[in-house]
Amino acid sequence: MANTKSAKKRIRQNERRRIRNRGVRSKVRTAVKLARSTEGAEMRTNVADAIRELDKAVTKGVLHRNTAARKKSALARRLAAAR
Repeated sequence: MANTKSAKKRIRQNERRRIRNRGVRSKVRTAVKLARSTEGAEMRTNVADAIRELDKAVTKGVLHRNTAARKKSALARRLAAAR
C-alpha cells in the first residue's frame, strides 16, 4: 500500500484512467471485430467506423500510433481484397 500522499493520489489517478481506457479499448475492439465480420457495401462503412475509433484511441493515448496503423492497414487490405 502507498505511504505518501502523492503515491495515494497517483493510485486514484491510475484507477480513473484505467476505467476510461478500458471503455475506449472496448469500443475499438468491437468496431474492428464488426468490420472484419461484415461483407459487401456494409463492410466499407464498418471499416470507416473502425478506423475512426482507432484514430480516437490514438489521440487519447490509449493505443500506440503504430499499433493503430497496423490495424488500419490490415482492415484496408481486407476491404481491397473483398472487392
